[in-house]
Amino acid sequence: MAAYDFQLLLKHLLEQGVAWAPDQEIVYRQQLRHTYTDMYDRVLRLASALLRLGVQKGTKVGVIEWDSHRYLEMYFAIPGIGAILHTINPNLAPENVIYTIEHPEDEVLIFHEDFVPLAEQVRTRVPSIRKYIVITDGGEKPDIYWVDAEYEELLSDSSALDQLPDMDENTQATLSYTTGTTGRPKGVYFTHRQMVLHNFAGWTSVAMLGNDGGLSKHDVYMPLTPMFHVHAWGIPYLATVFGLKQVYPGRYDPELILQLITREKVTFSHCVPTILQMVITSPAAKGLDLSQWKVIIGGARLTKGLALAAKELGIKATGGYGLSETCPFLVLANLRPFMEEWGEDRQLDVKIKTGFPVPLVKIRVVGSDGKDVARDGIQTGEIVVRSPWLTPGYYKDPERTQELWAGGWLHTGDVANVDEYGYIQIVDRMKDVIKSGGEWIVSLDLENLLSLQKDVLEAAVIGVPDEKWGERPLAIILPVEGAGERITAEAMREHLMKYVTEGVITKWAVPDHYVFVEDFPRTSVRKIDKKVLRSQYASFPGD
Repeated sequence: MAAYDFQLLLKHLLEQGVAWAPDQEIVYRQQLRHTYTDMYDRVLRLASALLRLGVQKGTKVGVIEWDSHRYLEMYFAIPGIGAILHTINPNLAPENVIYTIEHPEDEVLIFHEDFVPLAEQVRTRVPSIRKYIVITDGGEKPDIYWVDAEYEELLSDSSALDQLPDMDENTQATLSYTTGTTGRPKGVYFTHRQMVLHNFAGWTSVAMLGNDGGLSKHDVYMPLTPMFHVHAWGIPYLATVFGLKQVYPGRYDPELILQLITREKVTFSHCVPTILQMVITSPAAKGLDLSQWKVIIGGARLTKGLALAAKELGIKATGGYGLSETCPFLVLANLRPFMEEWGEDRQLDVKIKTGFPVPLVKIRVVGSDGKDVARDGIQTGEIVVRSPWLTPGYYKDPERTQELWAGGWLHTGDVANVDEYGYIQIVDRMKDVIKSGGEWIVSLDLENLLSLQKDVLEAAVIGVPDEKWGERPLAIILPVEGAGERITAEAMREHLMKYVTEGVITKWAVPDHYVFVEDFPRTSVRKIDKKVLRSQYASFPGD
């Protein structure tokens, strides 16, 4: 008899968590708490209901929902029957949201009642959708004639499957679209096998953080990366395997997030820097003990200023890196064993780096000649990567897929260096590097240094046209509350000149101009949108 061909399926992650911690809690805002056993029953009921509605292998089921226990159920139930979970980003411009539903030809749309106006637009524009399911926190179907069912009623009316079916591990499980800062959003997709492998590599890497921000069976988990964004970095799957208590905040609100952290004793989260900044600068954070909270930062650079601000509150923040195209984990800023003996300041410099490759990831930083740059922390090139969980391409877009996978390596578009210890440090996006008078100026270096000025909350540096030099850097500053007249262009210039004296940056890199703003334009996942900034300041200083 031949050996059994075991398939790597997402359902196995769920089954492990339920077997390990059947009575563990899952909490939604201040409205609901139930056990893993309850969740498993609800997953099996949802799977049954979807099959009854005609969902089958390959059916694309779009979801527009806040971070919730229901989203977690859909993470398992939809791919668990061979359908494709399409996590839709509702923060895109409405035209782009509609495009991301129309382009893959979704057939079922599950949406929170907050998005009824958006779903109404979809209904009149996307003929492929044949079933609409609304989610309400009250569990009652609203009086909307074109809605086929309410989520809770659908589960109540369905009997649970005995178990989720077996299938080929190479069955497509998920689909999502990039935020589309250049052109239309691009679809990326992953199989069960890819996501299970990603989960276990992530498990290994996060566990390796140990007492310095790692994950253990005693942690309480709350995602602060939207669940529509690359499976919330895959960590809800990881938390489920661990059997952790999970807390879901719904729509993000700093005060509620802080209440949940303290009341539910949350110890582990992940987010973009802006969300961490928003939480720790909230008036509600004053006087709270956040020393148990560990946070992985991705999506943008963890600046030294933000890391120090978090450290003052006892928060352990660690940098990580990945892309929508990479599922996303590629690197994590773990301390290697010999670094445990280093002083805190030197360790912090490692923790704010982009990071060290996680298991099963092969990363190169290559120059324009395609050869690896020296591991000296100085020479820069583009990050290219191979791993078993990278997207095979952009959905229905062979031309851009070919560009993405040129030469058999996935091209990230990120410019970086590698230090002697193998740590990657992104210095810029290829499109964000500023070329001034024939010299390259790295915007992220300037932003990091500006973040250390006490009156700076956030900073963005972009290149603006200059007749003499081609481009010059423009620093755009969001001041801390109450900075008032202290924050001036001269104060910013003096601050940066200290680092010129220390040899950290050249005098040529210091911006000539500084603009102070009340907020930044942001992408749908709260990153500063430099594409919009470049457009706004295209004729600076003439406008």
